[in-house]
Amino acid sequence: MSLWSSTLGVNSHGFTAKKNPNLNSFFTPELSKSYIHIPCASPICKTRTRDLFVPASCELNNKPCHMAVSYADASSIEGTLAYENFVIGSSIRPGFLFGCMDSGFSSNSDEDSKATGLMGMNRGSLSFVSQMGFPKFSYCISGFDSSGVLLLGDTRFSWLKTLNYTPLIQISDPLPYFDRVAYTVQLEGIKVGTKMLDLPRSAFLPDHTGAGQTMVDLGTQFTFLMGPVYNALRNEFLQQTREVLRVFEDPNFVFQGAMDLCYQVDESPGTSFSNLPRVSLMFQGAEMSVSGERLLYRVPEMNKGSDSVYCFTFGNSDLLGIEAFVIGYHHQQNVWMEFDLVKSRVGFAEIRCDLAGQRLEMGL
Repeated sequence: MSLWSSTLGVNSHGFTAKKNPNLNSFFTPELSKSYIHIPCASPICKTRTRDLFVPASCELNNKPCHMAVSYADASSIEGTLAYENFVIGSSIRPGFLFGCMDSGFSSNSDEDSKATGLMGMNRGSLSFVSQMGFPKFSYCISGFDSSGVLLLGDTRFSWLKTLNYTPLIQISDPLPYFDRVAYTVQLEGIKVGTKMLDLPRSAFLPDHTGAGQTMVDLGTQFTFLMGPVYNALRNEFLQQTREVLRVFEDPNFVFQGAMDLCYQVDESPGTSFSNLPRVSLMFQGAEMSVSGERLLYRVPEMNKGSDSVYCFTFGNSDLLGIEAFVIGYHHQQNVWMEFDLVKSRVGFAEIRCDLAGQRLEMGL
């Protein structure tokens, strides 16, 4: 989907609405002279939504075109499709398709409560980049509450490291479990420290149904791996950290429904995760390393005695019912991500995203 905006209307609680929302952060269609809702009878409703997992639904032809979008971490949003003028810089794009969201569910409500909408950047015909026609875009996600970067177009900066590129994978034939609008890359292996997991290459390849693709996704917080690969990673990480981390022993606790490896951590001064073995995701032609604080995530408002509970930031996609590998945004933090749609490739390099933002503000 292109853009989703929290909308005030009959049902205005919204996907990202706060308990005491700032009404200025909501879009109110009644106040816009250029807003046009798309009815069910429109060809747009019937044809342009075909690349969604759940096509648009309608009650009557004169009713608004209703849509629902779900993400790999089980978050979802619902709303109606509409036209509106979209302004970026000094340019105006009339008749821009977007979604007016009126309800939804989030697996990470604390973070999502800070937002007022979603921008779809995938390869579908309704996405923001597809409608705007950008050949390339880049983003850099900062950790915690620091500002990040989104650039639309080419990126050439002297302070940016050389990017490592991996090809985007596309399958033209429709397969039941292959998401054709996702940014799909080929994961080829995983290392923990210096040890490569003993897994066949076939463990990372999509099968004849499309199950097993590897998606780079901004709509999902953490990284999820197919069962056999996840179990191999889990066992090796446990083995290499048994002397430095204490496992949280509760067989009934699974964070966010898919993350079952958690630890008790004494957060006394000087506590650091810098001594943990890095996990390296090996792609075709490139490598993405996850280290330090990005390996563990503190479970909000959960403690074991005086200790905090942290969970390993890789989860089992089988527990979510997802037939795919998903690289979530938590592991993209402080990594410059470039999507070159002309050359069909993804490039990345580690960088402090907050500093990158400051350099851009200074015009460097």
